[in-house]
Amino acid sequence: MNIERNTVVSFHYTLRNTDNEELETSRSDTPSVYLHGANNIMPGLEKSMASKSAGDVFSVSLAAADAYGERDPQRQQRIPIKHLLFKGRLRPGMVVAVNTEQGQRPATVLKAGKFSADLDTNHPLAGQDLTFDIEILDVRPASSEEIAHRHAHGPGGHQH
Repeated sequence: MNIERNTVVSFHYTLRNTDNEELETSRSDTPSVYLHGANNIMPGLEKSMASKSAGDVFSVSLAAADAYGERDPQRQQRIPIKHLLFKGRLRPGMVVAVNTEQGQRPATVLKAGKFSADLDTNHPLAGQDLTFDIEILDVRPASSEEIAHRHAHGPGGHQH
């Protein structure tokens, strides 16, 4: 079965920067799962998946603008520490989760104070050209519930 709108795709990936440095991988964990055509992954990555099928292995390189976007210097702000999720002592350079009305968002600590922190809310990988090494593991038709909810369910997907 080929990947097309309303199929659920299970895949492993390794993400690398332009220096070929591995930034993250799913290969030692549960595969990533998404509903194709529901904007659940980066548009450039989703476009590269179209028409592929289980067993396909390929790489796709995305310019920063097509990956996590360019860095925006206006996305620095001071946030009360009570809105941050982190472990240990808050330090500059640490990536934390910020609770927002749209859910949790990653941010990088620029300066840590006693009650607030100065954060860069650009995605930590913003401004970087990236390469994804992809292995498609499975492609299946989406259930009517997954289509209605606009995301995959089950292992690796969104759980209810």
